[in-house]
Amino acid sequence: MHKITRAALAAAALCLTVPALAQQTPATPPVGPDFSKVTIKTFDLGNRTYMLEGLGGNSTVAVGDDGVIMVDGQFAPLHDKLKAAIAAVTPQPVKFLVNTHYHRDHVGGNAPFGKDGATVVAHENVKKKLAAGTMMLVPEVKYAPAPPEALPARTYTDALKLEVKGRAAQLKHILNAHTDGDTFVYFADANVLSTGDTVAMGRYPNIDFGNGGNIKGMIAAADAYLALANDATKIVPGHGPLATKAQLAEYRAMLVAARDRMAKLIAEGKSLDDVLAAKPFADFDEKFKAPEAASKNWMRVVYASLKS
Repeated sequence: MHKITRAALAAAALCLTVPALAQQTPATPPVGPDFSKVTIKTFDLGNRTYMLEGLGGNSTVAVGDDGVIMVDGQFAPLHDKLKAAIAAVTPQPVKFLVNTHYHRDHVGGNAPFGKDGATVVAHENVKKKLAAGTMMLVPEVKYAPAPPEALPARTYTDALKLEVKGRAAQLKHILNAHTDGDTFVYFADANVLSTGDTVAMGRYPNIDFGNGGNIKGMIAAADAYLALANDATKIVPGHGPLATKAQLAEYRAMLVAARDRMAKLIAEGKSLDDVLAAKPFADFDEKFKAPEAASKNWMRVVYASLKS
C-alpha cells in the first residue's frame, strides 16, 4: 500500500509539472544532421583502450585478443565510420556493445553492430524503453518503439561482468540519474571509466525526468565515480572531452549547487516561470557559454526533477 501511495504521489506531481514544461518547449521537427560530414576522432587511452568521438554520445572501445568490448554505438548512420575507426586499431570484431541508456544517440548502433555479430548488452529498463517507445519531455522528443533487431539481446539488473580474451568490463547500474536505466562501465586494467550521460563536460547534462532521471541520482552517480576513480583515471563522459577526477569533482559541485539553489526556490513557492525569470544558474551559463535554450532547459529539468 505504501509503494502504491508513493507512486501515485509521484505521478500526480509529474502531471502538474509536465503541462507547464510542454507549454515552454513545444515539439518541432528536428533538422537532421549531415552524417556524411562527421569525422570520428580516436583518442588512445592506453592499454588498447580508446575513446571515439563523433556525433552523439562518446564511444569507448576496449580491445581484447579475440574481440572488442564497445560502450555506446552513437547514431546508426555512423556505423560504418565507427567500424572503420575500430578497424584502424584492431582486426578484432566487436563482441559486446554496451548501451549506457536508451537515447538514440547512444543506441543507434545496436542493429548494425548486432548484424555484424555483436551482442548488445544493457540494463533491463533500457530494453523496456526501447521496446515500448517513450517520450522525453525536455527537449520534447517522442521515441517510437525500436525494431526487434535494435533491442539488447542481454540484460542485467544491478551489476555484470563482460569478458573477451585478455580484457574485462565491469558494468554497474546507477539508480535514477540521467534515466532509470543508466549503466557505467569500468575497465580496471586501463583505469578507464565510461559514464554515459550521467556526466557531461563543458556543458550542462540532461535529466530525463519523465523516464526516471533525477538530479539527486546524478549527484549520487558522481559520488560513486569519485569513490572509484584516482588521479590517473581517464573518464569518458557521455558528451564532451575526456575528463580527470578533478574535473569530475567540479562537475559534481555544479550539480550540488544547482540542486540546492533550485530546492530553495521551490521551498519559497516559486513557479517554473519564476525560476526562468530568476536565472539561478547565470554563473554556470557564463562558464559553459550556454545558449539561451540550453540554459532554460537545464532550469526546467532541475525544477521538474525536484518537483516530481
